[in-house]
Amino acid sequence: MVIKVFVATSSGSTAIKKKQQEVVGFLEANKIDFQQMDIAGDEDNRKWMRENVPGEKKPQNGIPLPPQIFNEERYCGDFESFFSAKEENIIYSFLGLAPPPGTKETEKSDATHETEAHTEDKADEGAHEESQSAQPPSEDQQESQEEQAATGSHCVTQKRKKKSRKREKKRKRWRSKKSLSTLPCDTFFLEQVFRKHKLEQPRQRK
Repeated sequence: MVIKVFVATSSGSTAIKKKQQEVVGFLEANKIDFQQMDIAGDEDNRKWMRENVPGEKKPQNGIPLPPQIFNEERYCGDFESFFSAKEENIIYSFLGLAPPPGTKETEKSDATHETEAHTEDKADEGAHEESQSAQPPSEDQQESQEEQAATGSHCVTQKRKKKSRKREKKRKRWRSKKSLSTLPCDTFFLEQVFRKHKLEQPRQRK
């Protein structure tokens, strides 16, 4: 594949000359093989360039100005496109060439591939986890779940029994206190004395 740069060597525009020199100088500095096609002295070159520049890239008057860059017959872009690709370190992609090892564009493409691979791995892991969660639980898992449920209900029952026992004890104490309070004062006092000294209470006469 050969890079073709269409230029006008006898152009009277200083801006066009600077743009042409910048493109050619960059290609030479980076040792990129190219052919310089002069449209000023060759009518065929001028006609071919005008016919092969896409319509959306042509100015309003329909005559594209140099420099115009092609890779064989594939249109790459004009100076503005070339400048943007150079600033973004994607000049080899712009020219349709494989970037040489060690360049910033190679590192950028490697980082992009690693990011894409990492994203694919995460997506695979997520799909695997979803498939595992969608599977019905095994018999062992079901048994463990049933045991946990049974243990939980057993604990709740035991707690309820303990609470009912405490309530029953409180009721008995309250009843005994109430029954003692209803006795006459002397009888209650005597019963307390007999209980304290562990004496037998005298039997009441009929």
